[in-house]
Amino acid sequence: MANESTQQTAAEIIALENQVILQTYKRAPFVFERGEGVTLYDTNGKAYLDFAAGIAVNALGYADPEVQAAIEDQAKKLIHVSNLFHTRPQVELAQLLVEKSFADRVFLCNSGTEAIEAAIKFSRKWARTHHPENEQKYEIVSFTGAFHGRTMGALAVTPRESYQAPFRPLMPGVATGKFNDLDSAAQVIGPNTAAVIVEPVQGEGGINSATKEFLQGLRRLCDQNQAALIFDEIQCGLGRTGLLWAHEGLGVTPDLMTLAKPLANGLPIGAVLMTNAVAEVMKPGDHGSTFAANPLVTHVATVVFRRISDPRFLAHVCDVGGYLGESLHRLREQYPAMIHEIRGRGLIWGIDLGVPAADVIQQGYAQGLVTINAGEKVLRLVPPLVITRKNVDTLVEKLGLIFTQMEVVK
Repeated sequence: MANESTQQTAAEIIALENQVILQTYKRAPFVFERGEGVTLYDTNGKAYLDFAAGIAVNALGYADPEVQAAIEDQAKKLIHVSNLFHTRPQVELAQLLVEKSFADRVFLCNSGTEAIEAAIKFSRKWARTHHPENEQKYEIVSFTGAFHGRTMGALAVTPRESYQAPFRPLMPGVATGKFNDLDSAAQVIGPNTAAVIVEPVQGEGGINSATKEFLQGLRRLCDQNQAALIFDEIQCGLGRTGLLWAHEGLGVTPDLMTLAKPLANGLPIGAVLMTNAVAEVMKPGDHGSTFAANPLVTHVATVVFRRISDPRFLAHVCDVGGYLGESLHRLREQYPAMIHEIRGRGLIWGIDLGVPAADVIQQGYAQGLVTINAGEKVLRLVPPLVITRKNVDTLVEKLGLIFTQMEVVK
């Protein structure tokens, strides 16, 4: 039962938010109070099936008993001491990440955009160290449709005019190639390139998967030009595609990889995984963070990572993800005017719409459904990885009601 005081003050909370919080988000017109499993509840007690997961963050859903126990257990012991001191949890997490990936070393931070900033710094120092004769070898190459973050370095490699224009001049030395176009990539990757950064599956860009040929070609171009290859798996990694890493099975190994969103199931964390060749150029004082790798977050992240990396868990993602894809394709057959294309794999899907995604999202709220967009006309589905086939059926039913209503209005 919803708390009476919060029922009465939901509108007041929103009004106060408008007064005291910097308005950099367009928030939904209600206040979430709690979550359980894959369901969110607002202050009026209304339930919402969650197919956004806090922007692909809450992989284990809400109020997961094991996550709650991990938070409570570590909070009783030690929350923060800074990186001036050794702690067991960060070492345990880093060891797991190394054991389950290509990496030799891990740098832990607080968010995805911080991981990108760190990867840019590490790759630039790597290039400077190994090619001191070329003072111009600092360029970073990214691709159309990319989203790597909103801090200044990450923003510079996120080629979107609306994001970049208000904040120019940006970090210099960035070139942009066309995603999934090797000829375009070859034109911008050269002797002055320090690193190439790419998402194996673009999230914000509309759920577009890099082809095997494209990623393999980028690896060759990086090797030819002594440049580092960075995979941004902040949104698409950690089980989201049904594989632990989105680039698995493609025959490509990066030099660095960035992680964040689901790693601690909602607690702030980011990570950069790297080879020894990159790690060995970084020295004490080259980079750091006050809050990063604190014992509380890293202990929880260790629990979460063990769960997500379990082959049985990944098999569940593949099963439900496959069922979701089949269900969406059937929905497209029913509503061809509303749905132009279905893209994705695992539990990261984009519905390319014939109407603005914002309209479908708003209608979803009325139906008790939470989704997000990935561009003006792409509905993004990135639910908790613990959803079931029954949840998929409910999603499809709700979307069918929304599309039927919108067709009637048209």
